[in-house]
Amino acid sequence: MASRVRKLHDFGQAPWLDFVDRRFLKEGGLQRLVEEDGVTGVTSNPSIFEKAIAHGDAYDAQLLALLQSRPGTSITQAYEALAVQDIQDAADTLQPVYERLNRTDGYVSLEVSPYLAESTEETVAEAQRLWRQIDRPNLMIKVPGTQAGVPAIRQLIEDGININVTLLFGQQSYAAVAMAFVEGLEARLAQGQPIDRIASVASFFVSRIDAAIDRKIAERLKSADAEAEALTGLRGQVAIANAKLAYQWYLGLVASERWQALVERRAMPQRLLWASTGTKDPSYPDTLYVDNLIGPETVNTLPPKTMDAFRDHGTLAPSLTAEVESARRILREVDRLGLDLPAVADELVRDGVKQFADAADALLGAVAAKRSAIVGDGLNSMHEALPRELDEAVEARLERMRQESWSRRLWAGDATLWTGGEEAKWLGWLAAGKGEQIDPEALKALGAQAAQYRSAVLLGMGGSSLGPEVLAEIVGPRSGSPMIHVLDTTDPKQIAAVAAAIDPEHTLFIVASKSGSTMEPELLRAYFWNLAGQDGSRFIAITDPGSRLAKIAHDHGYAGVFLGDPTIGGRYSVLSVFGMVPAAVMGMDVAEFFTRVAPMVQSCAPDAPPAFNPGVRLGAILGEAANRGRDKVTVLTSPALRAFGAWLEQLLAESTGKQGRGIVPVDLEPPVPPAHYGSDRLFVLLSLTGDDHARLDAHADALVTAGQPVVRIALSSKEMIGQEFFRWEIATAVAGAVIGIDPFDQPDVEDAKIRTRVLIDAYEATGSLAPETPFFEDGRVAFFGPADRGHSGDNPVQILRTHLARPGPGDYVGFLLYVERNPANEALVARMRERVVKARHVATVAGFGPRFLHSTGQAYKGGPRSGVFLEITRTPDPDVPIPGRKASFGTVQLAQARGDLDVLASRGQRVLRVHLQSASLSDLEELLDEALRN
Repeated sequence: MASRVRKLHDFGQAPWLDFVDRRFLKEGGLQRLVEEDGVTGVTSNPSIFEKAIAHGDAYDAQLLALLQSRPGTSITQAYEALAVQDIQDAADTLQPVYERLNRTDGYVSLEVSPYLAESTEETVAEAQRLWRQIDRPNLMIKVPGTQAGVPAIRQLIEDGININVTLLFGQQSYAAVAMAFVEGLEARLAQGQPIDRIASVASFFVSRIDAAIDRKIAERLKSADAEAEALTGLRGQVAIANAKLAYQWYLGLVASERWQALVERRAMPQRLLWASTGTKDPSYPDTLYVDNLIGPETVNTLPPKTMDAFRDHGTLAPSLTAEVESARRILREVDRLGLDLPAVADELVRDGVKQFADAADALLGAVAAKRSAIVGDGLNSMHEALPRELDEAVEARLERMRQESWSRRLWAGDATLWTGGEEAKWLGWLAAGKGEQIDPEALKALGAQAAQYRSAVLLGMGGSSLGPEVLAEIVGPRSGSPMIHVLDTTDPKQIAAVAAAIDPEHTLFIVASKSGSTMEPELLRAYFWNLAGQDGSRFIAITDPGSRLAKIAHDHGYAGVFLGDPTIGGRYSVLSVFGMVPAAVMGMDVAEFFTRVAPMVQSCAPDAPPAFNPGVRLGAILGEAANRGRDKVTVLTSPALRAFGAWLEQLLAESTGKQGRGIVPVDLEPPVPPAHYGSDRLFVLLSLTGDDHARLDAHADALVTAGQPVVRIALSSKEMIGQEFFRWEIATAVAGAVIGIDPFDQPDVEDAKIRTRVLIDAYEATGSLAPETPFFEDGRVAFFGPADRGHSGDNPVQILRTHLARPGPGDYVGFLLYVERNPANEALVARMRERVVKARHVATVAGFGPRFLHSTGQAYKGGPRSGVFLEITRTPDPDVPIPGRKASFGTVQLAQARGDLDVLASRGQRVLRVHLQSASLSDLEELLDEALRN
């Protein structure tokens, strides 16, 4: 005896299956339904694929093979490969049906991306691409019947593509879709093209109408509505009535002369398809939307549960054309009672697009999770342990980000993600992360050229120097390549040390400056230009097009000029020529480097939902933590990754520290027991496989136990550091959006530069810096500070004790040293920081000037007014002259310190400067130690 499902054909209705699954297809499930139940079609949607792919391992083998053969596969490409295989297999199963029924049935539907629902052009392009990719004549591309979808449908029909129009709820929208189908056929005929192979269905979503109307009725019934009886009588009636009248409109269309003219050219009708036919209300019969919508030239696509129910106890009758007058009466009653069916239909379209987008997000998230598991060590891992309140805030933020499409908006350059200002002009670093800003062959040639040199010296500041320094310290020069010295200072001893370490005749000099006019690189260029005998063949420049440095390089015959992208800010430039030219000089294989970066770029791509996007997820953590007072991002690393924090602190501080808000990065602070930390911290631990990080792990465990938030990032090799560059660039941009600032400007950096220039210009004119008077000096040290800040004490220890008693909960202490940056001084300031943390229970930061002015200086001046700074200067001996200037490097450095002090004070920060006269830095350490004793 034939099944009830098969008997639908007796009434002219085609039963389709609203389901697809790899295991179901492989085990012959679809073939059985074709043979036993007469199923003649299949529909799919993102929700169906999410359930199929996310749960179970049926797709894992194909995904593994795909990623092994094509490591650069994106999340969307991976999903499409899985879905396309299922759709092709289903189409092949239905091919005999398609042929037996002479192309009138036997179709499989695949949906265009729901993210494109409001774009006609993108929908058309996506549908055309999928049509070509799947390459099956019995494929239907699903296009939503939105306002933007209607012209897309017309165009695609004209192109000869089978279309399943989805998300239809109202009769007006159905009429617009039906006419688009007719117009598309007519346009195709006008081109002399055949129309006998073009199939289409118009998918009316049924049960959602009743669900929405029933909710409105329930709201009305909560009050003493005079129409309560009439309202109650409409429950579960409206969707079927609406569908029946849509079918009446269809009958009128196919009877028209206009349609009959197309029939003469062998056009196939656009059948109405009843979708969403599973009941939403459990009090309704489970076959309600099958029993009552049976009629000729229609399709009912059934979820497996509904198909099983109809097979078991459905009612077979020609119901679609029955009680049409009753259907009209029901819709008149809906109108009379003010239930506004057209508005409900419009809202359901919007909600349907959102639901499909939500399902697509879940689907892509599932693929992303599987992809990450398969990539394994090829993707740096990240795990967070957050206190409950912060964890809940982060998860809520990630969900909001998903709903608001943050991943896609970031990559699309949507400035409203931030302040709606000029942010979109500064997103060139996204393309740079994919290696699009560099020429691998040119860099390979540069690496070969650089191998003739023993040394290389990079002259730069901030973003032009910190990235290369990280690469030099962590990855290091390859065998046969020059040792690279990164010089980003005006400190005379440091400059002299580099000059003494090189042979200028066997050294390549790299002058790096985006603007081409930054003071420090220009002074260093002048010094080493003379030292190198003004031989341009040993110089190369990295700068933006049209800069002063580009002209100098041309005029002086530099061996090469590598031009940056003006849409990339300095701190985001490490994956552009500013990082990769020095990398090539060190002998790195830049092309291979980007191959390693690629998995992170793909994982952070616009199709990666925020919760599964490692950059966006980290940005949500950073931003939410900062907004809750945990704005001291404390970076701890295993030994081999120690240098990374120098680059990271510039990125975080300069990007977020403004308008009195932002993140204060804490780098190279010695770990102390958790009891010494306040509630203003977020800890980030970076470890390298094979490195000694047992103590670091134990420290992290103790922090988590103490209730501190900890993010752990693990790298499988040093060469994977490039992934962290990109992850943190994404994270910082996202954190800026969460905090509510523009992460691409640096409004407070220029102030210190201006004050420095005023002092230097005066020195060039007079031969001396403007005089200053300490409020205390004893021949060993001299103290300077704003007169209105209450500095007091009649000896150095008391002055330091008073100043270091200022920080309270949430504050931080900053050591700003205008001395040589070398291992001994770094170790000394680390000891001082440790003493402060233990004594005051506040975070500490440290920077060597003027290096930090181009790095963390922005946050100290424009960020939270929570800093207590100790600036340390000394008169350099010996000093180093600057060619063509009266001012020496030591003079410039002191002017920079004084300018910095003035700006910090003007921004309300608590600042004290100690100038070492006869005292050494070690002497100051002893004074500070005594000042901190109770």
